[in-house]
Amino acid sequence: MDRRTHPNDVTPRRGFLTRVAASTMAIGLIGLGSAPARAAAGAEDGPDWPGTLKGRHRQVVDAYAPNDGFPLAFAFTFVATNGPASAGVVPATAVVVLRHVAFPLALDHAMWQKYKIGESLSILDPETKAPAVKNPFLQAKPGVLLVDDMAIDRLLANGAVIGACGIALKMLSSKLAQNASMSAEEAAKEWAANVIPGITVIPSGTWGLNRAQEQGCTYCAGG
Repeated sequence: MDRRTHPNDVTPRRGFLTRVAASTMAIGLIGLGSAPARAAAGAEDGPDWPGTLKGRHRQVVDAYAPNDGFPLAFAFTFVATNGPASAGVVPATAVVVLRHVAFPLALDHAMWQKYKIGESLSILDPETKAPAVKNPFLQAKPGVLLVDDMAIDRLLANGAVIGACGIALKMLSSKLAQNASMSAEEAAKEWAANVIPGITVIPSGTWGLNRAQEQGCTYCAGG
């Protein structure tokens, strides 16, 4: 295999990073995170993310590819193996950063169908074994995933903090815009409006990994 490529990449990494460099100024990080959050943290420092983490033990999972949902399973496993809360004390908090080609895991079912995300990125639905026409890790039927509580909606409900890369949003929505007969600008706006509630769009995935580790998180490669 050419070492410049990764089996889960949409494009060779060099080409992806070149596009990132060319687009960063255009993105301007406008609309990434709420205005109050940016003001509180200082506009130059980005949104106040991941915020105050309650768990004594903290880990950030770096999801740079869908990897059959294993980044979500790793987050679930980390919390589950640290035991239940007791006397109001939260033993562990998981943070997940969805970046690069894992970004679409942050999108609702409608975007997966409209932009043919499963087909375009070779992501299979574990229920149908076919290219996913909905987000397979959101509101999954019982027994479909390795463990039910690794579903994104359940992770959020159980206290996980999830951030999604704003640069990946821009790049991937532009790449898949033609699938929905949309312009790159229209696609980016629609994707941003259809991020799963509870997930924060952050300036970049690498930014998010840095901020999570500054808040005391250890690092876990999610694939």
